[in-house]
Amino acid sequence: MSETQKAVDRPSAAPPAAGGVDRFFRISERGSTFGREIRGGLATFFTMAYILVLNPIILGSAKDKFGHQLDTGQLVTATALVACVMTVIMGVGGNLPLAIAAGLGLNAVVAFQIAPLMSWADAMGLVVIEGVLICVLVLTGLREAIMNAIPRQLKQAIGVGIGLFIAFIGFVDAGFVSRIPDAAGTTVPVQLGAVGRLTGWPVLVFCLGVLLTIALLARKVKGAILISIVTMTVVAVVIDAVADVKSWGLTTPEVPDKVVGTPDFGLVGHFSLFGAFGETGAITVVLLIFTLVLSDFFDAMGTIVGISAEAGLLDEQGRVPGIGRVLFIDGAAAIAGGAGSASSNTAYIESAAGVGEGARTGFANLVTGGLFGLALFLTPLLTIVPLQAAAPALIAVGFLMMTHVKHIDWDRYEIAIPAFLTIAAMPFTYSITDGIGAGFLSYVVIKTVLGKAREVNWLLWGVSALFLVYFAIDPVEQLLGVG
Repeated sequence: MSETQKAVDRPSAAPPAAGGVDRFFRISERGSTFGREIRGGLATFFTMAYILVLNPIILGSAKDKFGHQLDTGQLVTATALVACVMTVIMGVGGNLPLAIAAGLGLNAVVAFQIAPLMSWADAMGLVVIEGVLICVLVLTGLREAIMNAIPRQLKQAIGVGIGLFIAFIGFVDAGFVSRIPDAAGTTVPVQLGAVGRLTGWPVLVFCLGVLLTIALLARKVKGAILISIVTMTVVAVVIDAVADVKSWGLTTPEVPDKVVGTPDFGLVGHFSLFGAFGETGAITVVLLIFTLVLSDFFDAMGTIVGISAEAGLLDEQGRVPGIGRVLFIDGAAAIAGGAGSASSNTAYIESAAGVGEGARTGFANLVTGGLFGLALFLTPLLTIVPLQAAAPALIAVGFLMMTHVKHIDWDRYEIAIPAFLTIAAMPFTYSITDGIGAGFLSYVVIKTVLGKAREVNWLLWGVSALFLVYFAIDPVEQLLGVG
C-alpha cells in the first residue's frame, strides 16, 4: 500500500476518544476505528488460519528418534491455544496489529531436523531454550550485533532455502515425488509418483489443489491458501465417499460424527529442557539451537518492521514503536510454542491482510486471538484434512519464500556462491542446518581467499568454526580415538 493510499485511508482528524479501550490501544490517535480494527482482525485470522491445518500435518507426519508421532488432534489444540494466547498478548503488550502462530519453516526444522535425533519432548525443550535465548538477546541489546554478523543477502538465501525445503516436503508428503527403492538398482534417488508416474485419486487431489492455489495467488485473492485447503478437502471427502481409495496416508477425509469437540491438552507442558544433551552431542545441540534462533529471530525482525511500515507506524528514524516489548513478546512466543508442543511461534507476515483492512492497533489482535480460541473447539472438523489437500499450501509457501532470491547479487561471487550453497544444500541434504553451515563456511573461505577476511564479523568466524567441527565430526572423533 502506498503512503498516499495510507493517508487517504486515515481520517484527516482523529475522532473523539470512545473511552478507556480507545485510549489504551490508541485507536483514534492512530486514525483508526473499532470497525476497522475488527475487520482487520477477521482478515488476518482467515488469511493465516491455514496454520491450524498445516502445523499439525507437518509435525504429525514426522517421527522422533524412537519412532513416536504426535497426535493430530492434540496438535490442533496446541497450535490454536498458543496462537490465541500469544496473539492477544502481542495486542495488549505490543499494541501492534501483529498476529502470532507456529512458524512455517521453524516447524519443519523441528519436525525433520531435530525430532529424528531425539524425543519429541527433547525437541520441544530446544524450542523453549531458543525462545529464552531470544529474550536474553533482546534484553541485553545483542540483537544488533547478531544482525550485523550475518550478511543480509545470506539471511535471504536461508529463507529461500527453507522455502525450497518446504516445497520438497509438500511434494513428498502428497505422493507427487517418492523415493526409488534401493532394490531398483539405480542411482536416481527420487521419481514422479510411486512408480514413475502419477497414480491414484489422492495425487489428483494434490495436483488440482496446486493449480487452484496458484490460480488464487495469481489473482491475489485474500485467503488464497485457506480457500484452497477447504475446497480440496471437500473434494477429497466426496472422492473418498464415491471412489475406491486404498489409502490417503495419515488422514482419511471422512465427515466427522461431530463438528465441535472438547480440546485435548495432552501435549501442553510435554517438553524436556536438557534431555537433548543426553541424546546427541553438545555441538550438534548448540548448532540446532542456533538454527532455530537464526531462523526465528531474523524472520521476526523482518516481519515486525515490514508490518509496522505497511501500517504507517514507524517513527522518523524508521523505528518500530515499543520494539523492545514487541521483540520480547515474540521471543516469549517461542517459549510458549515449545512448552505447548506447537513448535516455535512467531509474528506472521499474513498480518498484512489485517493492515490492508485498516487495522492499526493491537485491538485487532483481540479479534484474531479470539477466533483462534474458538478454533480450540473445532478439532474434529480440522482433523479431516488429508495431506493431499494441505500440501499445495506448502508449495505456495515455498514459492513465496523463493521470491526473496531476487535480492541476492548473483554477480558478486563472494555472496552468490555461499547463497547458492545455502539454498541448494537444504533440500538436497534434507537439512536446514546443513544448508546454513555450507553457506557460512563457504562465505568465510571465499572472503579469506579474496583477502577480505577482516570484513567477516567475529561472531560469524565463531559460528563457522562450530560448523567446521560439525561437518568433520567423524574424522575428528577418529583422530581422537572416540565415538
